[in-house]
Amino acid sequence: MRKIVIIGGSAGSFQIVTQILGSLPTNYPFPVVLALHRLKHVRHGFVEALSIKSKLPVKEPFDKESIKAGNVYLAPANYHLMVDVAHTFSLSTEDQVQHSRPSIDVTFATAAFAYRQKTIGVILSGANRDGAYGIKKIKEYGGVALVQDPETCQIQTMTQAAITETSVDYILDVNGIIKYLVEIA
Repeated sequence: MRKIVIIGGSAGSFQIVTQILGSLPTNYPFPVVLALHRLKHVRHGFVEALSIKSKLPVKEPFDKESIKAGNVYLAPANYHLMVDVAHTFSLSTEDQVQHSRPSIDVTFATAAFAYRQKTIGVILSGANRDGAYGIKKIKEYGGVALVQDPETCQIQTMTQAAITETSVDYILDVNGIIKYLVEIA
């Protein structure tokens, strides 16, 4: 079973996500899943904006789509994106979690359960606590927890909540996160 990289972010994270995607090589051996807070009524443009910077294909997955290495999957607007034990995705319109759908907590917790110690979670800048519970679940299942250094965040609430919630493995600036993700490949 291969690793999976899950990245969660909200306000202030878009530019960082594009930097990360632009730094991953075309032969990146793991799937990258993005759980980013987005406006629920804006359905187009986000994938295209990320694709401009990414060397990997970026897509919004369909329900029950298989998770494949070397792809970037973006949680669709107004849907929770869940990772199943069969290494497929599920989409849900269940209630918001932490005032968000997609919820970072939902994506992180389901990935942690499905991939266990092969999960690498990254929490970026954001304005609420979404992701703190999810990063804790990643740690509980033996995965690796990275958090953007709050001092480098546009908004520190999300990263501070993650650091408070669990003992994270690394607190890194953007270049440190990129270096880690490239070196594990």
